[in-house]
Amino acid sequence: MNIKEVARLAKVSTATVSRTINGSEKVTAETAERVRRAIEALKYYPNTNARALGSGRSSLYGLIISDITNPFFPELVRSFEDVAVQFGQEVLVANTNYDAHRMEVCVSRMLQRKADGVAIMTSEMEEHLIDELSSRRIPLVFLDTGTPQEGISNIAIDYASGIDAAVVHLTSLGHTSIGFIRGPMALTSARIRYRGFIDSMKRKGLPIDERLIEEGNHRMDGGHEAMMRLLDKPVRPTAVLTSNDMTAIGAMSAMFERGLKVPDDMSIIGFDDIELNTFSKPGLTTVRVSRKDIARIAFHALYDARDNPSAKGAEFTIQPTLIERKTTGPALSKRAVKQPARRLAAR
Repeated sequence: MNIKEVARLAKVSTATVSRTINGSEKVTAETAERVRRAIEALKYYPNTNARALGSGRSSLYGLIISDITNPFFPELVRSFEDVAVQFGQEVLVANTNYDAHRMEVCVSRMLQRKADGVAIMTSEMEEHLIDELSSRRIPLVFLDTGTPQEGISNIAIDYASGIDAAVVHLTSLGHTSIGFIRGPMALTSARIRYRGFIDSMKRKGLPIDERLIEEGNHRMDGGHEAMMRLLDKPVRPTAVLTSNDMTAIGAMSAMFERGLKVPDDMSIIGFDDIELNTFSKPGLTTVRVSRKDIARIAFHALYDARDNPSAKGAEFTIQPTLIERKTTGPALSKRAVKQPARRLAAR
């Protein structure tokens, strides 16, 4: 099959087919849909290399993530790809696994494939790599760590408001002894969440007990180990906030191993709201960060910058939302204590 046959079936010119494939805004939605149907019917696969030579674009967008095993990221990848497909674009995904050398490899792949833009959903990118991409006039969008400048946009998650909503929820249930399992302090997002927790506790006038703060690794094993350390201490919190849902799930598994119940013995709150939460027992109360919103904003920031990569980028903000499920309940001190039934005196 060739482009002429697609044009004949769609009843348009070959130039219109080409413009549709390249995502041109000059093609009406109705015409573009007719061309896409013809492409699907004929199983026509455009030569991407030839297309790139002709248009100066690869129609390929890079997405760099930190940990493919964390369900937050596959959900983000799926959403990003869903948007890209709507615009006839391809996605190249690269996983750094929190490793600086692998980040360099990921950036090299993006340059070799001549990506039209790169979304960097990780915080361990060194300045010289940013300069390397920027010097090639490749639009960039960061999650949390970028500063809007020429060709660079940033998506900021309002972690502080999300953590504050979690603390308010716990205090409304009578909790005053609240622990926190933070993420690795080398990560910007983990530091921001931890600072949000400290600030929120101070605003509520609640005690911050360093003994109730542990560090995990944003994975289940780290959450499990951190909770084990908390449970071994002479003083236990009545509730624990965690830096992400994987940490919370690991923490709950540690409690179950110790014969403790959630939330009867301790309340748990996660952060992210991965899909797994709806199937966990009990369902995890968490702070939702919309991956669909992040993906949509990230792709459009890159797509819109392709014609003007020198323009100053924009700053976007994602507002998290508290999702109440079954892992939070009243603090022990606030629960009604059932009194034993009185026996009637024998007559």
